[in-house]
Parts: sequence; C-alpha cells; structure tokens
Amino acid sequence: MPETHHDAEPAVDVQPSGEVTVDELTVDELASRVGMTVRNVRAYASRGLLAPPRLEGRTGYYSQSHVNQLTLVRTLLERGFTLQAVEKALLDKTPKTADYALDLITVLDSPLAREPESELMSRAGLTALAGIPRDADLAERLVERGLATIVDDDTLEVHHPEVVRAGASAISLGLRPDTVLELLPAMTPPLRAVADDLVQRVRDDIWQPFVQEGMPDERWQEIVTAIANLLPVAAQAVVAVFRDELAHAIDEALGEELEALGEQGPKS
Repeated sequence: MPETHHDAEPAVDVQPSGEVTVDELTVDELASRVGMTVRNVRAYASRGLLAPPRLEGRTGYYSQSHVNQLTLVRTLLERGFTLQAVEKALLDKTPKTADYALDLITVLDSPLAREPESELMSRAGLTALAGIPRDADLAERLVERGLATIVDDDTLEVHHPEVVRAGASAISLGLRPDTVLELLPAMTPPLRAVADDLVQRVRDDIWQPFVQEGMPDERWQEIVTAIANLLPVAAQAVVAVFRDELAHAIDEALGEELEALGEQGPKS
C-alpha cells in the first residue's frame, strides 16, 4: 500500500512492562528531525536507503533507526561522497549498519581525531600571533599555500587553524616565515604515510575480524571503544617518536656547531 502523509501525532507504543514511550515519527516529523525535505526523504526511500516504515492504515511511522539511516546518508554526502557511492555502500544493508557507522563517525570526529576545518581570524590577530608587523604579507603567503582564504580586508578564513597557529608561534620564536611555510607541507607526506599504515592495520587487526564474525551486537561496544582509544595512543606515539628523533637531531647539530667553534680557534 503506498504511503501517504497525514497530520498525526507520533504513535504511542505500550511496552509489555506497561511503560509508555513515544518513539515514532510521521514523515514530516522525520524530515524535520534530520534536516531534510519530505521530498528528499521519499527520494532516498525510493533508492533503498531508508527501510520501509511501520504502516498504520495509510500512515507510515518511522523510528530512531530511520533517523539514523537518513542522518548517515546526509553525513556521508556532506563529507563529499557521491550519492552513487553512498548507495553502493548502504544498499540492502541492515538498519544496524547505520547505527554502527554513525558511532564510528562520532568517534573519528572527536576533538582528539580531527581539528576544526577552518575558523575566522583577523589579519591583526595573525600577525600579532607571529610577532611581525601588521603590514607583513603573511596572510597572502598563507593564501598562496592554500592555508587561508580572504574573506574581506580585515578577515581570513584560516584552514587547519591549529597548524597555522603553531606555524605563527614558530615565527614569533625566530624562524623566518619562509622557513615555516616550507616546513609545514614537508611534514605532511611522512605523517600521512604513518597514518595510512596505522589505519590499514586497524582495519586488518580489528575491523575485518569483526566483520567476518558477522558484526555481532554484543561485540560492538568493544570494537568502537578500541578504535576510540587507539586515536590518542597513536597521537602520543607519534609525538614521542618525533620528540626522540628531535633530541637526536639536536645532539648532532650541537656537536657540529661545537666542532665548528673549535676549528675557528680563539679570537685575537
């Protein structure tokens, strides 16, 4: 029977225990809950990305599971995935898949995992952080490197703000802007290689065995907790290794500078 929309109150589900819960939504309420239009909800349903509702007469009622399914679709589209890619990944999957995927996305988008993509910063604030004159061309240099976008004469949209702040602080401590702007992109390839390797090992050692077991519900909390805890552990390991290598590099440089001083001899 085709679904038609009626203005109805959410259905009341009386549990065997006698507890009354309001946990079902009409199509209008579902669309409002996930920030979509009713037309979009029905379009995704027609593509198989939304499980059928519970029908009562000619009115369809949707649950939290349906909210999660549509939230996942919207989230993946906002992250740059095409609708075709989303369909390929989610078509014919159980509603539980959306719950699992949203849990993972929440973990991976935690403050420990991902910095804000961008934020607004004044030119004066940027140059003050770097300890350089306000008429310096640091903003333009950041724009050239893809690290900022000019909003107006006084404001920048800074991409990777934590990286930019760290670079500005390094300039304030005496490094030339050119040096910092060359160092930042040089750090990306080796760190990306480490990140790719770690992610692949998590997939091989944790995720794939879980999938091969049939993704049992009773193990899900264990899996998502393990992945969540690995993020800060991995970050700590990278910092610790870099700190150790930095100490070795400092020792070598110090030795070279001391040797150079010895070769110069005392000044007459």
